[in-house]
Amino acid sequence: MEETRVAVMAIIVENDEAVEELNGVLHEYSQCIIGRMGVPYRARGINVMSIAIDAPEDDISALAGKVGNIQGVSVKTAYSNVGA
Repeated sequence: MEETRVAVMAIIVENDEAVEELNGVLHEYSQCIIGRMGVPYRARGINVMSIAIDAPEDDISALAGKVGNIQGVSVKTAYSNVGA
């Protein structure tokens, strides 16, 4: 079995038109996603999301790269030291 890491991605969506594309990318990696939470911050006109993921480090990096390439979306990833 390939070693996996647990990580959390913080995602800021500044463009509502990006939500459909973002959800499509997240669906591609749904088998690795532990959970997700999204909070609309209406006062600022943005959405704040967190994605908990357990996957090989290359898959986490690939997901972050795809998310970060969506226009109007920012992402940062924090990795745990826990490997499996």
